[in-house]
Amino acid sequence: MNVISNDSIKCSQALSDLYNVYDPEIGLNVVDLGLIYQIDFDEEAKRIDAEMTLTTQFCPMGESITGNVTKSLTNNFPEWEVHVNLTFEPPWDYSKISPEGQEFLGR
Repeated sequence: MNVISNDSIKCSQALSDLYNVYDPEIGLNVVDLGLIYQIDFDEEAKRIDAEMTLTTQFCPMGESITGNVTKSLTNNFPEWEVHVNLTFEPPWDYSKISPEGQEFLGR
């Protein structure tokens, strides 16, 4: 997991809750799957910009997953405006899965 952020402390706090957001088809959380690419915090505007991907552009659970990421960040930072940007660059692949995720998946 190599999430880029402009605030490592807030990012760690955000990621701790995102460990509870799962891809329901795979059964692994979005952090260990490597779906979260970047989380930036604008203190002045109280805005969070998160960039993430899905395992495939045609993921049938995509809306649910991104919605749950938004909900998790909003619950963790209730005074902040949350924006989740879905990207497919770079495309997701198995190398983005954490060692814990690899073990969970039996790889």
